[in-house]
Amino acid sequence: MKIIIAGAGEVGFHLAKLLSYESQEITLIDTNKECLAYADTHLDIKVLKGDATSIAILKEARVESSDLLIGVTASETTNITICVLAKQLGAKRTIARISNTEFINHKDEVGFIRFGIDELISPEALAASEIELSLKQSSFNDNYEFEEGALTMAGLTLSKEASFVGKKVKQAAKIFPEIHFVPIAIQRAGTQFTIIPRGDTLFKEGDNVVFVTSEGGAEELCKLTGKENTDIKNVMILGGTQIGYKSARDLSEKGYKVKLLEKNKERAFDIADALPNVLVINTDGRNVDVLDEESLSNMDAFIAVGDNSETNIMSCLVAKSKGVNKSIALVENMDYFELSQSIGIDTLINKKLLAANNIFRYIRKGEVVAMTKLNNMNAELLEFEVKATSAICNKVIKQIEFPRSAIIAGVIRDGVGLIALGGFKIQQGDRVVVCSLLKSIKGVEKLFL
Repeated sequence: MKIIIAGAGEVGFHLAKLLSYESQEITLIDTNKECLAYADTHLDIKVLKGDATSIAILKEARVESSDLLIGVTASETTNITICVLAKQLGAKRTIARISNTEFINHKDEVGFIRFGIDELISPEALAASEIELSLKQSSFNDNYEFEEGALTMAGLTLSKEASFVGKKVKQAAKIFPEIHFVPIAIQRAGTQFTIIPRGDTLFKEGDNVVFVTSEGGAEELCKLTGKENTDIKNVMILGGTQIGYKSARDLSEKGYKVKLLEKNKERAFDIADALPNVLVINTDGRNVDVLDEESLSNMDAFIAVGDNSETNIMSCLVAKSKGVNKSIALVENMDYFELSQSIGIDTLINKKLLAANNIFRYIRKGEVVAMTKLNNMNAELLEFEVKATSAICNKVIKQIEFPRSAIIAGVIRDGVGLIALGGFKIQQGDRVVVCSLLKSIKGVEKLFL
């Protein structure tokens, strides 16, 4: 695919990096010479210095033959303008990064598609949604929902209390025949290799395992792994950033008792005025004594979403030392994902990764409805819609020549999530969730064309 990315900031660079690994033809546009120079020397892409709202610059980038244009500059109005111009100049599809979630909430009413904008994404809103889901499934360190929870991805580390440690997958299936979950990816403790489990795969203590569950499966998984899905009510948020604000607003509307710490006085008062149901405190929450004074030990969850990743991590470690059950940290460095498992932070949130996941489904072939990359694993979880022409349509799963390093995690039929085993027959209109190592994705895509 020929893809143009307007904006070489953190999201734009990260997207260009991931897409260049997939041998896509990437053109990165920005006015910042230093950002472009760094991208040019580190990535196999074309860079173009200039204002992406310039028709001349877009034509120089050959927008008329582009498959996708992504506007991810720091200005949402600039991104919207770029997408409108690009669509008029011949771009097949456009995506604009925005921060005002009102645009997303009213996109059908406003009719952005008529303007030439095919999709709107807000990394901040995606992060706030990820935080809310992590609190709802508090015993897991990685979560993702398909079709509003019809199927749910849940990641956790197996302790020795887990009932199936020491057993093979097929042995565990015989012992627990009515289980509403299936393992889809395993990373052994101390390794960087991702395993797509088969019947003879052995569960070991310390394994980082990703499951897909249907309704009721999360509760069963907690019981069998010795985890406890604690009911979270009291939440402390460190940082009045956009993500902190959106999280506080959304969580308070869902009935959580939220306390937000923000050191900037003006920002703290603005948030307090906008969110009357949130207790906003103007203080420097990086101070351990301050956290003690604000009853950190009485909180069920601590969410650090300040501007500094290291501060967020250290604050979460303080929270865990005070007995807080759930800790969530916003980080910018992807390398920290591996670190989180060893130091004890429950969940890490990364805006770049969330934005990339949201955009990647437009890169994949076939009718990809949703997708996510598994944290710290070399695998993707994709939701495909089955068409009448799909090679997989009207076939029983065990008869499908599926890549060995991929697995069908579940099927959503008529809004109901199902754990689909070998005898399950795929039908037109089904939404099939597949977990695949990156090397097998092209093979998986062909089954859904």
